[in-house]
Amino acid sequence: MEAVVYEEFGGPEVLRHESGVAVPEPGPGEVRVKVAAVGVNPVDWKRRYGWVEAFYPTTFPAVPGLEFAGTVDALGEGVTDLAVGDQVLGWTKTGAYAEYAIAGTVAPKPVGLSWEAAASLPVAGETAQRVLDLIGVRAGETLFLHGAAGVVGSVAVQLAVAAGITVVGSASESNHAYLRELGAIPVAYGEGLAERVAAAAPGGVDAVFDAAGHGVLPVAIELLGGEGTADKGRIATIAATDAAEYGITFSGVTGAPDAVRAALTAQARQAVEGTLAVRLAETLPLKEAARAQELSESGHVRGKLILVP
Repeated sequence: MEAVVYEEFGGPEVLRHESGVAVPEPGPGEVRVKVAAVGVNPVDWKRRYGWVEAFYPTTFPAVPGLEFAGTVDALGEGVTDLAVGDQVLGWTKTGAYAEYAIAGTVAPKPVGLSWEAAASLPVAGETAQRVLDLIGVRAGETLFLHGAAGVVGSVAVQLAVAAGITVVGSASESNHAYLRELGAIPVAYGEGLAERVAAAAPGGVDAVFDAAGHGVLPVAIELLGGEGTADKGRIATIAATDAAEYGITFSGVTGAPDAVRAALTAQARQAVEGTLAVRLAETLPLKEAARAQELSESGHVRGKLILVP
């Protein structure tokens, strides 16, 4: 089968597009999926560099990619809740940058949801919901979301606003109109961020979700009352690897499969109904995986990058 493979940590040049990779076989309780679309995420190139081994250990040769949408192609022994031909979206155990993959946690793909839109949901949706739950933000409270216009951030904005939470979101000024459309109060990045957030939320901030990093954790602590006063359990990051130095949680591991499946099923339904959306940036052929990761790493992509085998 066609797949993208790498056998050592490094830059985009370690990725090789190959056509003779063995097709994986499903074991007991597993299913194989013919991949229709793959979502590209920052964790893909962070894994390629070897930066997140504590959360996602690598065995070489490795196929990148966590999320996909596709059609169930083969069933392992004992599988009764899925059938060959079912269209699904979710997570893979063997790497998604390939024609075929062994599925991990999956949810049904609703009729009317495109393959590209379906493949954009699993990582962003699961991450956004996990962190919102972790920091315990609830209706009537105010959330500061750093990096609100990114893929994870924009999904988190939509989930939070739908739950009755006021969201102040940081983004470049070119994305402020987009954040307003999602229901957030936009503020600009950069020096003076804490003052701008405080002005946008005169009643104070109850929780902070850092989806972008770039040294924002001291600002998060200041917004919640300062060192010694802030409840750091109400701050979480998915981007700042130095979080432990501040006593803040770095959230990088997915939740329990049943909860993930239920949330993904609900989010896919919201997506096809038009109440939850992921902005799509560009769709590229699988052989351009290295370019897709370079674009992701540049930090200048507006929306989700998708690969198609």
